[in-house]
Amino acid sequence: MDKAKRCKWLIALSLLMSSSLAFADWSALNMRQGVTEISQEVYGLHMIMFWVCVVIGVLVFGTMIISMLMHRKSLGVKPATFHDNTTIEIAWTIVPIIILVVLAIPATTTLTKMYDTGDTEMDIEVRGLQWKWQYTYLNDDPSKEISFISSMITPQEEIYNRAPKRENYLLDVDNELVIPIDTRIRFLITSGDVIHSWWVPDFALKKDAIPGFIHELWTIVDTPGTYRGKCTELCGPYHGFMPVVVRAVEKDEYAAWLLEQQAEAEKVFEIVGKQWSEEELMVEGEEVYLRACASCHQVNGRGLPPAFPSLVGQGLAVGPIEDHIDIVLNGKPGSAMQSFSKQLNAAEIAAVITYERKSWGNQAESVQPKEIFEMLEAQ
Repeated sequence: MDKAKRCKWLIALSLLMSSSLAFADWSALNMRQGVTEISQEVYGLHMIMFWVCVVIGVLVFGTMIISMLMHRKSLGVKPATFHDNTTIEIAWTIVPIIILVVLAIPATTTLTKMYDTGDTEMDIEVRGLQWKWQYTYLNDDPSKEISFISSMITPQEEIYNRAPKRENYLLDVDNELVIPIDTRIRFLITSGDVIHSWWVPDFALKKDAIPGFIHELWTIVDTPGTYRGKCTELCGPYHGFMPVVVRAVEKDEYAAWLLEQQAEAEKVFEIVGKQWSEEELMVEGEEVYLRACASCHQVNGRGLPPAFPSLVGQGLAVGPIEDHIDIVLNGKPGSAMQSFSKQLNAAEIAAVITYERKSWGNQAESVQPKEIFEMLEAQ
């Protein structure tokens, strides 16, 4: 092949590669930039290393391709007889070492920042539970601590393709984690059962939640908005239904939300002591059951035996109420049935137990929130 034909081949190859790049949606394929200073630094490191790899790839594969085209047998080229070159071997050892050292400097600086959790303005405990998240806003005064469960609310109809899927399919929750912007926040990550992993891509935050251990993360969010993530550790059959939703708001809006949550906590404490009607317990119980129990025991209560037993006309739902209360409060070791004593308040526990004992044809007795509250206080 003469020189002109070789040029045509190289031009055609270049056009093919450039056309592929033109039609690629790099924003969907590339790493997310995020909305925090750390996430921007991580993205910057990613892009530096990406282009270093691109340059190395172009040089290496370009040399290979040109060598194969220019020195192939059909051109009458004779193969060389040498088999080593000390200068080249030293060069391809030293040059990568220099590249790695140069890249290690900014990477180490960023990692040091990521692990520095000092001088935070507020602390939030993040506890993984199968299959939801529990958030506790820590306070020196325990009476002012706010704690709630964040569970996925994607309807079963969407999951089983009986209804169109919404934009945030599997990424919507009932209670978002609300944080103020321009505030240095420390997250204390742990778990109440198995290993989970709390991940918010826009913050460049990801840390395993391990029972008995506390891992730390921090962030400062500059831009108000809703940011979504998920559990990234295989934590059981419903691992994919454990989203993370964080809503960053202005400080004034956060202060108003905090007062509202504290007032709601006081309201819950007041309603626990009243005598609930059966209708009130059933309405509240159905809402709690669909949020906390239906993923295992199914909406119709029939479960998935033997792992998740049926509650229809058998088992705890129609047996002694003391046993029913005990397993809801304390869970069952060695099974997927977890303790709900710290996930639900006394009113929610009483309501869901009553709902299970009086739904699907069951005709067992009910329980009042005050009774559950007294049991929780005794524990």
